[in-house]
Amino acid sequence: MANDAMDTPQKPAPDDSGSRPAGDWPEADWAWAPYEPDQQRPWTLERAGHLYRRAALGANWAQLQLALSAGCRLTLDKLLRPPPEALSFNHTYDQYEASAAGSDSADALRAWWLRRMIESPDPLRECLTLFWHNHFAVSNGEVKNGRAMLHYVQMLRRNALGDFRLLLGEMVQSPAVLLGLQAAANRRAQPNENLVRPLFESFALGPQVASDEDVHQAARAFTGLFVFQGRRREIPREHDEGVKDILGQTGNFGRADVVRILLEQDAASRWIVRRLYRWLISEIDDPPADLIEPLAKDFAEDYDILRLTERMLRSNLFFSDRAYRRRVKSPVEFACHIIKGLEATVPTSRLGDQLARLGQNLYHPPTVKGWAGGRHWIHSAALTGRANLAAALLGEEKAYADKLDPWHLAQKYLFADEKSAGQFLLKLFVQDDLDPSTRETLLQGQDANPADSPSERIRRLAGRIVSLPEFQLA
Repeated sequence: MANDAMDTPQKPAPDDSGSRPAGDWPEADWAWAPYEPDQQRPWTLERAGHLYRRAALGANWAQLQLALSAGCRLTLDKLLRPPPEALSFNHTYDQYEASAAGSDSADALRAWWLRRMIESPDPLRECLTLFWHNHFAVSNGEVKNGRAMLHYVQMLRRNALGDFRLLLGEMVQSPAVLLGLQAAANRRAQPNENLVRPLFESFALGPQVASDEDVHQAARAFTGLFVFQGRRREIPREHDEGVKDILGQTGNFGRADVVRILLEQDAASRWIVRRLYRWLISEIDDPPADLIEPLAKDFAEDYDILRLTERMLRSNLFFSDRAYRRRVKSPVEFACHIIKGLEATVPTSRLGDQLARLGQNLYHPPTVKGWAGGRHWIHSAALTGRANLAAALLGEEKAYADKLDPWHLAQKYLFADEKSAGQFLLKLFVQDDLDPSTRETLLQGQDANPADSPSERIRRLAGRIVSLPEFQLA
């Protein structure tokens, strides 16, 4: 079956509906309707690869082939509703991480999270945990408490596809968040706005929705909340019991009331839908309000993250030109896509260090707004760094001790000669969706050093493929 798949001509990269001018935005009804493969927009290897890049941190050859045979709907079912063994896997990894959280550093936690991303049977949850880590951005550089950071990331993972109301409610009282935002002391005489301002402007509503007075009044509702020795404490005498005016509502509010009031604002659901749109669909375009509104209205009913995610991933828009290769992979995604594709794992402590040097240090987002992403990931120095990381991952010696072996993997799937092995790698990493001249140049370059072994030449080819501009895009 594997060699037959290599010889089957693939359809071109996805388009919209086939008749709509490229610059036009689709109607919302069409955009959010479920994608149904047909002759005009068939279910292809390109679309399967697109889905796994966005929703699973990459895929191996067997997963891509199974997706092709199972079809889009069943493949999405599997990603959205993980197998029962995901529970035991996460429980085991929670224990591993708990044993690594006993210091001020989060480096060991970072290594375990990378391993979890590579091996998890529930990859969509890890994708969304990473999304929320970027959205509710807290750095251990400020927290300096591994156990508090572990509980914070576990909170994100637990709620990643759950109820956003619960996620937001837990976030505002997380010791790591309070420490990271320098909001660990909230005294009645001096309300602390360090948590409340990003809560309004970055986490829940977006910029320019609330006034400075709204922020000040909400900060009064958080008085009495403290963190001592990494643990949250309530000091009732420090809570301001006075009447507060927040976003047009008046009352003797506490922090749970602030969360409720925020989520009653139309801006809240719109903000989160737009943020998730950038993560799952496109960071290139700013979609018009009438495209976002149906999802925002539905999301505001019960703030079900899974339902919102599912609607986006099943949609016509997700499988259209508007989404295809319209986001730059972060360094973590770049590495995971290589490692998962080659069906191995690597020393993730070393990997975490290298990804930090590429600009994505897990547990250490640079600001309260997270990583800038987009073109910030692919300036010239970053591309050189990515090429060096790929060379280290794919090398036969030194850093990763021959853990990833593309030549052996190609033979496993019965691509036994160098030509078919090269074609296999193009299908695996970029679904062979390249300009024909680029493809031909890559394959002709395989034999540039005929004195080297096939393994060495295939390793170099794999390195060139994952350094292509097309591979940098999710």
